[in-house]
Amino acid sequence: MAEYKKWGDGLDPASINQMAMACRLPVSVRGALMPDAHVGYGLPIGGVLATKDAVIPYAVGVDIACRVKMSVLDLPVSMLDAQVDTLKRAIEKETRFGIGAKFDRGRRVHPVLDEDWNFSPVVKAEKDRAWAQLGTSGSGNHFVDFGVLEVRDAAAGLPKGAYLAVLSHSGSRGTGAAVCAHFSKTAKAKCRGVIDDKYRDLSWLALDSHEGEEYWQCMELMGRYAAANHVCIHRHLVEHLGAEVLLDVENHHNFAWKETHDGEEVVVHRKGATPAGAGVLGIIPGSMTAPGYLVRGKGNDASLHSAAHGAGRQMSRTQAKKLFRWEHARAALDEAGVTLLSAGLDELPGAYKDIRQVMADQADLVEVLAEFQPRLVKMAPAGERPED
Repeated sequence: MAEYKKWGDGLDPASINQMAMACRLPVSVRGALMPDAHVGYGLPIGGVLATKDAVIPYAVGVDIACRVKMSVLDLPVSMLDAQVDTLKRAIEKETRFGIGAKFDRGRRVHPVLDEDWNFSPVVKAEKDRAWAQLGTSGSGNHFVDFGVLEVRDAAAGLPKGAYLAVLSHSGSRGTGAAVCAHFSKTAKAKCRGVIDDKYRDLSWLALDSHEGEEYWQCMELMGRYAAANHVCIHRHLVEHLGAEVLLDVENHHNFAWKETHDGEEVVVHRKGATPAGAGVLGIIPGSMTAPGYLVRGKGNDASLHSAAHGAGRQMSRTQAKKLFRWEHARAALDEAGVTLLSAGLDELPGAYKDIRQVMADQADLVEVLAEFQPRLVKMAPAGERPED
């Protein structure tokens, strides 16, 4: 069994069991479990797994290349109070939220659509949907927030102080989900008879196989597409507001990378985990009322140069919908000074772990450079099913 280390106390036993199962695969080399961990398909969310010569579609995730991006703007923080309607209009006009959300008119433009999408029938069939959904924010825990970034350390790239910033969370939308569905099915067929049925969601593709090479190319295209998605969201928001960008930071957290660890090249899957190599900047968001953090990685080898990707759920979506009511949430939103445009009950702050504790649990993985406090939050309307 490959070794793994975990961060944080009181982690969900089911997510620990998933991590242990992943480390029993014959292709596994080493793993790590982040303090925001919770159950996912195959590998837990917050799971990091290094494999040899193999890639596991469900260890990358359904929403391939799900990522976050922050743009710090040259606009006054006072806009969050005095001109909040201007910020609201920008969000409502310049992106879309929800299952199947797309631009029927005014489709976004980005060079990623000029790339070759014909190398795989999977992405070729999805290209038009990808174009229609470019610049949209999806459902579930995807969001666009305006808020205040308090810079503590000039190493963040800005002088210390308070700045107006916009933070987005989205991925490769329906196209990425289609890629995952196709190749996870293919991997399960390839691994039938090789692994016990209880490991089916951890089925892998050999990198030197045709299917493995095709998935890798599709995954990387989805990475560029997800990045373009955020570029379009931010570009149109910035143009709408007539602003300039002072700093932007972004990172994937559902992806696989070829990296060298312990002297050998391995495939590092970070499913709901942030790259945290030495000096690498990243964003770790909280919930709609809790802060997010601009961080710098410490390059901790025990975590395979990884950190948490957020607060992490402390209850299922079904539990949250049974437990919470909007009247209970309003006081928390008012206390935090947050204007909520839309969201599902399953995304209320109580569904998530304490982000401050998560950050304390991984102090050896990242250094905090700045803190982002959401003030204006937009997510998919209530009733939407999450895509990831």
